[in-house]
Amino acid sequence: MILSASRRTDIPAFYSEWFVNRLKEGFLLTVNPMNRKQVSRISLAPEVIDCIVFWTKNPSPLSAKLAQLSDYHYYFLFTLTPYPAQLEQGVPPIEKSVESFQELSALIGPERVIWRYDPIIFSDTFSVGYHVEQFGRIAEQLESYTHKCVISFFDVYQKCKKNMRGISYQSPTIDQAKTIAGKLAEVAGNHRIQLDSCAQELDLDEFGIRRGKCIDDVLISKITGVEARVARDKNQRSTCRCVASIDIGAYNTCIHRCLYCYANFDHDRAEEHYRNHDPNSSLLSGRLLGDENITERTMVKLFDKTARKARQLNLF
Repeated sequence: MILSASRRTDIPAFYSEWFVNRLKEGFLLTVNPMNRKQVSRISLAPEVIDCIVFWTKNPSPLSAKLAQLSDYHYYFLFTLTPYPAQLEQGVPPIEKSVESFQELSALIGPERVIWRYDPIIFSDTFSVGYHVEQFGRIAEQLESYTHKCVISFFDVYQKCKKNMRGISYQSPTIDQAKTIAGKLAEVAGNHRIQLDSCAQELDLDEFGIRRGKCIDDVLISKITGVEARVARDKNQRSTCRCVASIDIGAYNTCIHRCLYCYANFDHDRAEEHYRNHDPNSSLLSGRLLGDENITERTMVKLFDKTARKARQLNLF
């Protein structure tokens, strides 16, 4: 089983104590975002979890607790973008984020910390020149601290239109998108960083930009030492190449207050959920009312029993 922690919220930044507590307890509960009465019980036993994928803009709170994850395989998707506080009100300053990235990479290795330059917002302010300059400045500081960067262009989700009303953004033309992508690929290559795209219809192969997977079976195979065979996640957009995982987050619980975020579009509600969060609860957010249907959530294991036993014996 692969855990996604999480597309919906920043668990490392805001809920690391809760997450470690759940590892100790051996399970957690997640609520179906479309039906609160449908609750899944997810085992966190090390023999069940093949890999954990963390999504974050600030891993530092969890970085201090990594000793608690010694029985698990994991890697981080670290979003690091150069936008002003107007767009990312609760995100640490970029200098601090770069420092946190470097510190995490030093702890777990550059292959397990992937840089996300995402989303690429295009406007008169955030021009091609702006992105090339800012991307280059960050790439220079992350050289040798990561092997890969993932990019995607801003998708205008209905849920985030209200928050973005004061921002003069525009959808780039195909030529503009290719110009940005090509220049970023050149900069990334100069700093020994492979550039991948995330859920993009635009073919960028001519610039050496691969169609990437954020939940990546190839990387998981490298980390675990055993070939991971898992199907594409059918619950994601058709352009997404991620493999199947279970997401353990909850919408409107992240307090980074990023105006472009589709998963946390109601910032007041997110603040309320965060204030009422109980790190000792089996739920990340909210409480059970007693009328829920709780079922055990399982997925097909990536590795057969022989391979898993060999891995546990450190034969790989």
